Amino acid sequence: MWLQAGSPGRPAPGAASMRALAALAGEALRSEHEATAVAGELATRYEEIDLLYTISDILGRTVHLEEAAQVIVRELADVVGARRASIMVHDEASNTLRLVAGRGLETFQIQPVPVDHPDSIAARVFRSEEMLSYDGTSSAAPPGSGSSRGYKGVSFVALPITIGPQGGRQRAIGVINLTDRIGEDAFTAGHKKLLGAIANQVGAALENARLVEREKARVRLDTELDLAQGLQAALMQPSKTLADIGDVAARTVAAERVGGDFYKLLELRRGALGVMLGDVSSHGLTAALLMAHTIAAAGIVAQGAESPQQALVRLLGSIGEELARAEMHVSIFYCVIDRSRGALKYANAGHPLAFLVPDGGEPVRLKATAPPLGLGPDKRIRGSRRGWKTGADVLLLASDGITETAGPSGDRYGEERLLGIVKRAQADGLSAQAIVDAVFTDVEAFAPGAAADDRTLLVVRG
Repeated sequence: MWLQAGSPGRPAPGAASMRALAALAGEALRSEHEATAVAGELATRYEEIDLLYTISDILGRTVHLEEAAQVIVRELADVVGARRASIMVHDEASNTLRLVAGRGLETFQIQPVPVDHPDSIAARVFRSEEMLSYDGTSSAAPPGSGSSRGYKGVSFVALPITIGPQGGRQRAIGVINLTDRIGEDAFTAGHKKLLGAIANQVGAALENARLVEREKARVRLDTELDLAQGLQAALMQPSKTLADIGDVAARTVAAERVGGDFYKLLELRRGALGVMLGDVSSHGLTAALLMAHTIAAAGIVAQGAESPQQALVRLLGSIGEELARAEMHVSIFYCVIDRSRGALKYANAGHPLAFLVPDGGEPVRLKATAPPLGLGPDKRIRGSRRGWKTGADVLLLASDGITETAGPSGDRYGEERLLGIVKRAQADGLSAQAIVDAVFTDVEAFAPGAAADDRTLLVVRG
């Protein structure tokens, strides 16, 4: 038991003892403060480790880009204490930064930001590939900062999201934006250090998600192309079917897996033959689908039409809205060969390569009687008529993918070369199929390799 100072049983403590007690008390207080600091440091490290674990988990899973970005932006905001946070990724097609995830803001109201925007902080960070921060104390705030943004705080951190090989050149793929910090309106050096350290991991996670989405889109497109290719093959009449109609042959070679060229032959009343060839103003999947619709509609309207002119008027009525939506048009030639009456009636909606090659005579161009379907009203569609000698005359229809074929020196295959082959083959009495084969053999010899545009040729001899 301690005695009071000055009591006869115990002497009062000296100066040395007082200093020792003070030192012990100070050591205890320092230990308590250090323990508190260590605990706080451990909590911070735990949050950072948990953040890295979350990003690693995203890297190991297949997730959507928006889902991955939303998880990352939430975790980042929690660790640095930001009320508002966003992730923007670079869209190469439009060269803009597109918002993919946000916290504490109406994300649907955020418009894409052009990369070259002079005042946007996000665009500035993306271009420089360097972190930009503001603590609210500087008199020279970066453009776009401050209370005019409508935020509770003025401090912010914006850093580039980067990807690249280990030790190699990094490149930015997006930007992280953080602001409105909870508590003190400032982001610490520790926050900035952490954000800078994880920029690559965030970039890897987002790029992984984006690549997965691209692969899914590619697989989906491949499936659609396979379906479209099968549909085109089913709609195009095979050689055996054409041979049953008469001395008729056709071939089409698409520049891509599917194309926009098409042809159709119809056996009409009283032994008449309907012949159609068209070229959609593009190629690829959209053109292929429009072509399929056109062939299906053409077969229906042509059977009940009184004339080629009426058939094209009805066809435009069937596909006109689809042409307008796709902002496309179709050049199309349709004729009816009446063998018994020796007549060829036709309507030509802007198709340039339609020829009647008389036996022993010069080719006659069957000129356009209307603009391409989709570029003019149906009132402008007219018809015309020529004579026809069955077994002697040749009807030649081609798409411009043949005549516009470029050779190695840059010169075009052209109409003259095409018609020359047809005239010689006609003089030699070759069949329609032999004429088609001769033309394609010559075109491929003129320009070896893949076609730059869809190539289609249709020949009728009888």
